[in-house]
Amino acid sequence: MFALALLAGLPGTGLALFLLWTGSFTPRTRWTLALLVVLAWLAIALVLRERVIRPLQTLANLLGALREEDFSLRARGARPDDALGLALLEANALGSTLQEQRLGALEATGLLRTVMGEIPVAVFAFDAENRLRLVNRAGERLVGIPARRLLRRHANEIGLGGCLLGDAPRIIDHAFPGGAGRWEVRRGAFRQGGAPHQLLVIADLSRALREEERQAWQRLVRVLSHEINNSLAPIYSLAGTLSGLLDQRAPDWEEDLREGLAVIGGRSNSLARFIAAYTSLARLPPPEPGPVNVAAWVNRVAGLEQRLPVQVIPGPGLTIRADGDQLDQLLINLLRNAVDASLETGGTVRTGWTARDGRVQVWVEDEGPGLPETANLFVPFFTTKPQGSGIGLALSRQIAEAHGGALSLENRLDHQGCTARLELPVG
Repeated sequence: MFALALLAGLPGTGLALFLLWTGSFTPRTRWTLALLVVLAWLAIALVLRERVIRPLQTLANLLGALREEDFSLRARGARPDDALGLALLEANALGSTLQEQRLGALEATGLLRTVMGEIPVAVFAFDAENRLRLVNRAGERLVGIPARRLLRRHANEIGLGGCLLGDAPRIIDHAFPGGAGRWEVRRGAFRQGGAPHQLLVIADLSRALREEERQAWQRLVRVLSHEINNSLAPIYSLAGTLSGLLDQRAPDWEEDLREGLAVIGGRSNSLARFIAAYTSLARLPPPEPGPVNVAAWVNRVAGLEQRLPVQVIPGPGLTIRADGDQLDQLLINLLRNAVDASLETGGTVRTGWTARDGRVQVWVEDEGPGLPETANLFVPFFTTKPQGSGIGLALSRQIAEAHGGALSLENRLDHQGCTARLELPVG
């Protein structure tokens, strides 16, 4: 590099020396000026080396290190008062930025590997030739082969070829080496190194369904045990009391016997009503769709409530396809609950409907005390009323969902009371 600096000043130095030796100078002056020219040439070469050539060499080394993905090198002594110094400062900043990005990428990759290893969902990545490029631990367990023997094998060789075809997402019943049951299959596309890849995700639904089934049975057994015990306990107690009356034959034993039998009959009827209510919830027939005029439906059902006038707020003229009888039962339940709540506080009840984005929303507002608890509103047989069965809201939601809709209840924000919202598709 120093030689290059010398060569850069060689033409000017040679010209100066030629003029000295061909001019009319004394030998002493000629040699003095020649020495000065040579010293100036060497000084300029050293300055060029330190101020231009060395920074350029340092910049080349920095760029080479960045190309080799070594982001630890930095240029020292870079100054912002010249162009090369600014270039070195920018190269240092670029190295710091790339180093931070690389560290973040490594941390993100580590987190992704940890998550992939811990999630109980099988994840596979295939290239354009359907050869496996990535698999997590759940995927290894699903196909029953360790990852070192799985990578680069074709999807058909490991029994996943069918999962890469057909609709997605979809649910299949299949027996894999790692387990049999019901599975949800999802696929996605991504690119790596410019080449297309497929991401295959297989989730076991059987475990979740079994857990939901177990919880449902626990709730059912708990409710049935509670209701049946509530009826059988007084019946058993009265049976022992009546048996004692028959043995003692007190003067008024016949009247006590009739009262005891009446209580037994009442509890038996209550138990029969409970079983009938459960039967209606468990055997809801599928809806039989037909044209339903929303305005006529809401006004007709609102007119059935005689305990308290129900104010109807008109909405847009709409006709939907639904089972009119089931919708009547649903709206009757909502209005009955609203009237029951408003009668406690002397409030009013309003109902109406709106339409948006292809769905109609029927709402019922009351001015009752509001909902003390919303978590168990739709749990069968849960009720806050002394004489309630706990069936109405559960049956109403079942009807709404059977029509592709939804039912929700929430406390009002603008006033005391509750709002029930029923959403149904218009089509």
